Amino acid sequence: MKYIASSAELRLALTDYPAPQACSCALGACTAWESLAEYRWEASQMSAVGTLRDPSMDEPTLEEKHPQGTRYDSPDAPIAPAFFPYNQCEVWHCQRCDRHLLRYTEFGGYNVDPRVRELAAGKIID
Repeated sequence: MKYIASSAELRLALTDYPAPQACSCALGACTAWESLAEYRWEASQMSAVGTLRDPSMDEPTLEEKHPQGTRYDSPDAPIAPAFFPYNQCEVWHCQRCDRHLLRYTEFGGYNVDPRVRELAAGKIID
């Protein structure tokens, strides 16, 4: 999977696709990070765009970036590719609604929690 190394590269990757439309698939809005059961991930309509995870880093930072005082689960939280959880995400394109989605797996003890968030270009920051 192609490594997307910066905010600029991420914005550029989105320009190769049509404008997103309202979602009509099982994912729903996903404006903030949502837990996503595997049965809701419609793999047949998803195509991989790239990864934000730096292949040269064994342990990416867990530091988050919230310059406007948002939180991890806020729909207004910025998308900062060098910071958690974005630095552990893959970028996907939904062929049904032309949205881009960020996806990663949260691990905690024995719990594995796949999560997804819509990638809104206007929220990408450095």
